[in-house]
Amino acid sequence: MDMSFTTEELAFRDEVRAFLADKLPERLSAKVANGQHLSKADMEEWHAILNERGWLANHWPQAYGGPGWNAVQKFIFEHECAIAHAPRIVPFGVNMLGPVLIKYGNEAQKSYWLPRILNGADWWCQGYSEPGAGSDLASVKTTAVRDGDHYVVNGQKTWTTLGQHANMIFCLVRTDPAAKKQSGISFLLVDMKSPGVEVRPIITLDGAHEVNEVFFTDVRVPAENLVGEENRGWDCAKYLLTYERTNIAGVGFSVAALAKLKKAAARVQKNGRPLAEDPLFAARLAKVEIDLENMKTTNLRVIAAVAGGGVPGAESSMLKIRGTVIRQELTSLLRRAMGPHARPFNADALEGPYEGEVGAPEEAASAAASYFNNRKLSIFGGSNEIQRNIISKMILGL
Repeated sequence: MDMSFTTEELAFRDEVRAFLADKLPERLSAKVANGQHLSKADMEEWHAILNERGWLANHWPQAYGGPGWNAVQKFIFEHECAIAHAPRIVPFGVNMLGPVLIKYGNEAQKSYWLPRILNGADWWCQGYSEPGAGSDLASVKTTAVRDGDHYVVNGQKTWTTLGQHANMIFCLVRTDPAAKKQSGISFLLVDMKSPGVEVRPIITLDGAHEVNEVFFTDVRVPAENLVGEENRGWDCAKYLLTYERTNIAGVGFSVAALAKLKKAAARVQKNGRPLAEDPLFAARLAKVEIDLENMKTTNLRVIAAVAGGGVPGAESSMLKIRGTVIRQELTSLLRRAMGPHARPFNADALEGPYEGEVGAPEEAASAAASYFNNRKLSIFGGSNEIQRNIISKMILGL
């Protein structure tokens, strides 16, 4: 990591590296490095390892079970985990709902839900997008009508990542249909085991069951599961999305992908010479590396700006755009480097040990699946087109 850190920060980086070398199971890092699917048990295992060290909820203050790290420490930890091929922390409970509860939840909600996120008692998923409300999130139509001590929820959510594993879902619901879009929305915590909740799988291009549709039919939710004020859920939604979009930048993941790409380009031959020496390929490789270095600098600037505890605004949209474009280019170049060996889709390669096609580079097995799956990066978390609109309004005043 070619960045300038203080002596204390370098010592912390060494501590993280030692922890990963000692505690990250080789079986899990090999799966991540090879682009294989992680099981629910795999993800829970890594969460438990981090929680035992007190490092799972690295965005949380110490008072709520987090390590109390500053912004630079968080960046170093996430960066080192990525280049060590550690499983990515499932973000919905730890990195999304947790900060919302800490800021907007009441004391009863904090004392009950936060420990359950840490110890794995609850697996959370996100109920934001709907068939007619994706990037235009304020158009949600799922309704919650107050009925005594409960809300009655009806509607549909879609693209619900890992919802098949979840027992809880945090939802944006419309509680005042007469109000303008953002003003009539509330933030509600729903038990997935409630009568009337149905989860249907959506199979993605790489053959994975990663996302789902979730249907609500007269689902009764205790009113105490409302986070913040009724009809003020948009405040929670915006706060949560700044965390989601900044994390999507994935500097560490791009650094790891670049290293993998360079290794392949040095080994694969074109006209008897390493592909890395081909002028056209080398130019694209150099450009994406320059873009990545620039994004590293931008990310550190954002970290410095929020070091006092603030939350980034339009900067998170900038990082989301650049980060996802860079990651897509890296998967595109790796697929291109594999040549005809990238054409077959080998589903077995994503599930476990796989010998691969005779004569094919080792990266070929998952190259196509990784390329197609990562087309989603510029769409979820608010499409890049929408992020450009946010930047134009917040920074340029257009």
